[in-house]
Amino acid sequence: MVNMMILIPFLLVGLFLILRFLFKTSVLLILLKKFQCLEDWLHVHQLYRVPQFNHLFQENELYVKVSTYLNSLPSLEDSDFTNLFTGSKSNDILLHLDTDQTIRDVFLGARVSWTLEKSENGGARVLVLRLRKNDKRRILRPYLQHILSVAGDISQRKKEIKLRMNVDSSSSGENGRWRSVPLNHPASFDTLVMDVDLKNKVKADLEMFLKSKQFYQRLGRVWKRSYLLYGPSGTGKSSFVAAMARFLNFDVYDIDLSKVSDDSDLKMLLLQSTSKSMIVVEDLDRFLMEKSKNVSLRGILNFMDGIISCCGEERVMVFTMNSKDEVDEALLRPGRIDVHIQFPLCDFPCFKHLANNYLGVKEHKLFPQLEEIFQGGASLSPAEIGEIMISNRSSPTRALKSVISAMQTNAGAKSRRVSGDGAEEIGGGEQGGLFSREHSVRDFRKLYGLLKMGSRRKDEPLDLGSAEKDGSN
Repeated sequence: MVNMMILIPFLLVGLFLILRFLFKTSVLLILLKKFQCLEDWLHVHQLYRVPQFNHLFQENELYVKVSTYLNSLPSLEDSDFTNLFTGSKSNDILLHLDTDQTIRDVFLGARVSWTLEKSENGGARVLVLRLRKNDKRRILRPYLQHILSVAGDISQRKKEIKLRMNVDSSSSGENGRWRSVPLNHPASFDTLVMDVDLKNKVKADLEMFLKSKQFYQRLGRVWKRSYLLYGPSGTGKSSFVAAMARFLNFDVYDIDLSKVSDDSDLKMLLLQSTSKSMIVVEDLDRFLMEKSKNVSLRGILNFMDGIISCCGEERVMVFTMNSKDEVDEALLRPGRIDVHIQFPLCDFPCFKHLANNYLGVKEHKLFPQLEEIFQGGASLSPAEIGEIMISNRSSPTRALKSVISAMQTNAGAKSRRVSGDGAEEIGGGEQGGLFSREHSVRDFRKLYGLLKMGSRRKDEPLDLGSAEKDGSN
């Protein structure tokens, strides 16, 4: 008995040291993992693969949702290794699965695991679900529904508009043909400098499109809407695209036609885009004038409204041009282009909006001189005027004088070109009579009925007229 009493303190101290050793080191964790491996080895498992792309090379929506769900699991932090990225905010740290990484999850008391692997064909990624066979009937469908629900909630809370750009087919690799970055362009319909009536008509047109699924189905038409934005460089077409994306909350697929190998490749790019997206092709007129040997006019026409365009819905297609005068009429017919919006050079009302936004100036003694210069036919793009104002924003007077000097220089250059050519040019290029002395913008619109949406002929596309914008291209 005495000997036992003497041994008890030593036993307690020894037990304490052992427990301390187990908790201070990873021995306990290693033993737990070995036990789980042994337990898994004693069961038959079922494997399910979720590939990144389907057989048409379209992105698998289930893969996206499962990835979103797995990257939100707390057990991701407990895995042996993982990837760390910064989020949309500089102080956000995001965890993402890496190739060959396994993460465990528990649902309704059943343990499952996911592993990110690379496919043997093309190197595309595959998520592999592993669960016990006797748990399959009980949890598989409820578990997948749970994943979809959680991923949907996360997407709603953290919706981030993406700008996706196509790459050469030779360099597509494991991520397919599209590369994406967050679309952080600050433009919105509230910040754009443009005619209020035109802005409201565009917003109403987009809102009606979003609510028209049943209407399009009843008509037997593809649920898509196409816009043509045309005007000189620097008049705000790209800012308008960003504002549309923000308003619709759609991802943007920006197609660079110079990286498209042929007509079939262009079709594949469209197939690999998703619903609820904007398809954007910029400077289409310039590409057509270069007469590319890779993509034909026929390929572009089929891309715009051929049978391939039916493979997807709730899409908005946007094409930009500097001018539509030299473009084949087949490109502009209804069905291929539904809405035409002109982006002219800056006029005096637009200039006053820019002065207020950039300089905080609503009235100034130099405004009458500027108005006279504008009425004389001289003008600059909103981007050029905006850059001058940014450079001189500390002194509004200096900024306005710089604009006057730039406009006078521009007008002088135009006069020299007119004298040299022996031909008269009013207002410069396609701007023409739109900003001449004889007609104001509103008189011009009334004269040609550009804003009368309901009065156009059935075989004509909707022309929303001119838009005075901010200073982005």
